[in-house]
Amino acid sequence: MRHYLTLLMSVLLLTACAERRTPATTVEGFALGTVYTVTVADCAPDSLRTKIEAIFSEADSTLSVFNPNSLLSRLNRNETDRVNDDIARNIALARSVSELSGGRYDITILPLVEAYGFLNDPQHEGIDIDSVLQYVGYRKIEVRDGRLVKQYPQTRIDLNSIAKGYIVDKVAAMLEREGSQRYLVNIGGEIFCRGTNPAGKPWNIAIDTPYEGNYIPGEHTSTVIHVSGVGVATSGNYRNFHTGEDGARYTHIIDPTTGRNTTSNLLSATVVAESCAYADALGTMFIALGPDEALALLERHPDIAALLIFAMPDGSMKIHASEAMQHYL
Repeated sequence: MRHYLTLLMSVLLLTACAERRTPATTVEGFALGTVYTVTVADCAPDSLRTKIEAIFSEADSTLSVFNPNSLLSRLNRNETDRVNDDIARNIALARSVSELSGGRYDITILPLVEAYGFLNDPQHEGIDIDSVLQYVGYRKIEVRDGRLVKQYPQTRIDLNSIAKGYIVDKVAAMLEREGSQRYLVNIGGEIFCRGTNPAGKPWNIAIDTPYEGNYIPGEHTSTVIHVSGVGVATSGNYRNFHTGEDGARYTHIIDPTTGRNTTSNLLSATVVAESCAYADALGTMFIALGPDEALALLERHPDIAALLIFAMPDGSMKIHASEAMQHYL
């Protein structure tokens, strides 16, 4: 489960809007299994909450792996092969990240996720990894002429690592269509913002310190980034894990190339990107890669803005900010 990024902002300051003064507007609530906050520092659209929640409702009926009636669930059960634009775009973006990571990021991971008990069911007893793994692999699906083509009918898709960021982007696009240029959308810690905050300054995002038990957003933070016109997402392995029979702590990140849980001292990865969906997928990718491969990838791609937090042998933490991330610190 992703940990939350904390928005540091003042929400009651006045700002200019269409030659008049109007207070910033904030809408908060619970949707898609998490909390959300949308703050508009200039002209807020009419019926803002209704428009936001209409996007959430559409996403739940399309992209959710938890809603048995969603289009994604029906695709996974092979009840249809027809995809809509949202699913097609998520699959295309996910494939680009899969290729970047050498297959370590993969949205066809759902059979393994279920087998390990990381959805609603307990971990399956005596998991036969090889029998499940044969249906996992991003090259085993493609969208062709508006239809999902699977190499195996047993292959199933999990968009949890990208869909929340994609929904953030959709809310941001709605705000811009309505004329807003100073806003921040935060859904469970996945963020897109533009312009300046109600105080007229860049939006400040605090990165939570990744340690077990840090469940209150903003209570303990490691650093702050200053952003505008970008998406921000953080993935972590310190809140969602299980303890195996050997006593070791296994993360919720599964290596799709081996089918095994990972153990890693890379505790969290925060990414800033042109879209929140892309940042969302890249954050998960870095955790899946692990410390050495994550650092090596950043060496090869200095244009990726990432902040990685590692656990050190002495119990301390080390922060590594990529060259591109320095711009936001």
